[in-house]
Amino acid sequence: MHELSLTQNIVAIVAEAAKGRRVTRVTLEIGKLSGVMADAVAFCFDIVAQGTALEGASLEIIEIDGLARCEACGLEFEAETLFDPCPCGSVRSTRLRGEELIVKSVEMMEAA
Repeated sequence: MHELSLTQNIVAIVAEAAKGRRVTRVTLEIGKLSGVMADAVAFCFDIVAQGTALEGASLEIIEIDGLARCEACGLEFEAETLFDPCPCGSVRSTRLRGEELIVKSVEMMEAA
């Protein structure tokens, strides 16, 4: 489960950015085509955050739908998986959205 190591990295990055301030909320964007299971990240978050500036912080995950553009006909279409064909039947496409893994925002307490 690579989500555990991803969550550890996210917590480390946010804790470093917090510079000692207590983090109260973290918002992530996770694309449905990223290969990252949002539920697994959410499951790991509280455990990984223990003993850090993120302990007790809430986690919001925004899942981003996949979007691709067909290289044959130019149509932009929703992609549920990395290998979805265009409605025209072509399998040649460029992914436009859905592979994200972004720390969108961090809310923290003001420094004392």
